[in-house]
Amino acid sequence: MAADPLEVRPRFVIPADELSESVSHASGPGGQHVNKTASRVSLRWNLRESRVPSDAQRARLLEKLSTRLTRGGELIVHAEAARSQLANRAAARQRLAALLDEALTVPRKRRATKPTRGSKRRRVDAKKRRGATKRLRGRPPGDD
Repeated sequence: MAADPLEVRPRFVIPADELSESVSHASGPGGQHVNKTASRVSLRWNLRESRVPSDAQRARLLEKLSTRLTRGGELIVHAEAARSQLANRAAARQRLAALLDEALTVPRKRRATKPTRGSKRRRVDAKKRRGATKRLRGRPPGDD
């Protein structure tokens, strides 16, 4: 079990009793050490049964994380990069928090803007300069 609550945002803190942690043998660095220790950490959080998110947040999380959820609504994050279980535990918690924070972020609406008069003038002037350069590359008139 996770010992501490996980703070995703100041007003979005997952209590420790909603997080489930399990350890297993990891692949990757460590040589023979990896075969003897359970250093891979899997962190689970059930989004559907959680009491933390509001209805709007839950709907947004379900939509954004739909491909990462199990049928039961659990979000699972694995960490096995480090040799130590402690480092992997911290990495899994950090990864879960980052994943939830990114999913909760509502992008700003793009406000349509018009080009300024100066930018229009600069664009037209550049086109005229380019046209004049190309015109000067041609044969002079009356040079048949």
